[in-house]
Amino acid sequence: MNDTNKSTKPSYIAVIKSALRGDEYDFTSINLRKAVALLAIPMMLELALESVFAVVDIFFVNKLGVHAASVVGLTESVITLVYSLGIGLSAAATAMVARRVGEKNIKEASHSGAQAILTGVIASVIIGIPGYLFAGDILKMMGAEPEAISQGINYARIMYGSNIAIILLFLINGIFRGAGNASIAMKSLWLANALNIILDPLFIFGIGFFPELGVTGAAVATTIGRSVGVLYQLWHLAKASGSLKMEAGYFRPDGPIQKGLAKIAAPATFQFIIASASWIFLASMVAEYGSAASAGYQTAIRMVVFFILPAWGMSNAVATLVGQNLGAGLPARAEDSVKLTMKYNISFMALVTVLLLFFAPEIAGFFIPAHETMQLHYASLALRVISAGYIFYGMGMVVTQAFNGAGDTRTPTWIYFFGFWVFQIPFAWWLHKYSGAGVTGVFAAVPIAETLMAVAVFLFFRTGKWKTIKV
Repeated sequence: MNDTNKSTKPSYIAVIKSALRGDEYDFTSINLRKAVALLAIPMMLELALESVFAVVDIFFVNKLGVHAASVVGLTESVITLVYSLGIGLSAAATAMVARRVGEKNIKEASHSGAQAILTGVIASVIIGIPGYLFAGDILKMMGAEPEAISQGINYARIMYGSNIAIILLFLINGIFRGAGNASIAMKSLWLANALNIILDPLFIFGIGFFPELGVTGAAVATTIGRSVGVLYQLWHLAKASGSLKMEAGYFRPDGPIQKGLAKIAAPATFQFIIASASWIFLASMVAEYGSAASAGYQTAIRMVVFFILPAWGMSNAVATLVGQNLGAGLPARAEDSVKLTMKYNISFMALVTVLLLFFAPEIAGFFIPAHETMQLHYASLALRVISAGYIFYGMGMVVTQAFNGAGDTRTPTWIYFFGFWVFQIPFAWWLHKYSGAGVTGVFAAVPIAETLMAVAVFLFFRTGKWKTIKV
């Protein structure tokens, strides 16, 4: 490693406090372990809180019955396509902003962030209108039972129609992460999630003067929470928090910058659409076993995401470090940051694996009513089977984010395409239909495919070609 990494170890408490405050640092020169911690701590908390959105919703919605839980899960399976766009644009914004910050060109970093926001707003309108109009058809296509559709169509309409809050929340946080200010990104999720936790039971069950909206209330609460989080982000951008300084003129369409963003965002978006769409097909296969299996699977997926997102947050630290250090002309330091973060992430995911393998029924039972025995059975089974590949998830997501942070979003996209669509979906279908494994086969296809993809992306990382990408 570089000499800057051999300095005296910083105080752990001081680093944590500094990370939460959002103190500014030059991430191309400070102690590398400290740099990883300063970025990873708020990023892990940020995405841990994002995952709480899903867990809180399913906790309350499960009290309304399996049809409500099923339709929420199926809607979320489709809305992950929106997450994909938000994450794709976020990856592009992080890569471009981080590269400019590494070059010490703050004006162009701010300009790039503004262009990314403009693109996100346009995309959300294009998605939101048909999503709202055809919500019922989408649920039917997903295999939802008629009673589930009747109960949850308004939930789906609100979630699809208000997708701008989802896209901007991801996108603007990506801008802050690229600038190295992960604390603001974290705090925006704290605010949004706190509102969601408070409003969920109020709108679902009609507590006090709030209307009793049932499953629709979950969508209302989540949308309000996320929208307030976006307003908080915009407020910080407007008052020039940190190094970014947005100006009105930066939001005028800029062809060259938008072309550069599109070059990174398009494959990054497809990267996550490929992964998200595969989950839709898996959810459709599971739905064939009935609402109890579907609800159990959807509950398990919420918990899987709950544990994966903090690890993904740690991985996001790599995107910033790789982008800024490549911008500063320090490719060796960029590679060192990937290896160090990979070690941390694998350790974290190993602990989660042990937790889920031994305590899956107890964890799932916290969210599922005791009388829903079959739903609990399927949820526990899914948790145990899927968690078997967590160590490889930890490795794969770090290396994937290294590619994304470098601006090479194409390599992981192709790996995802072959891993999910050429292997996972056909393999799950065969296990589901012809092997006799049934629903267990659908679950098992997940860790097997994820393991193969993690190995593949690591081998491509070893070639070092990602260091030469121009952004």
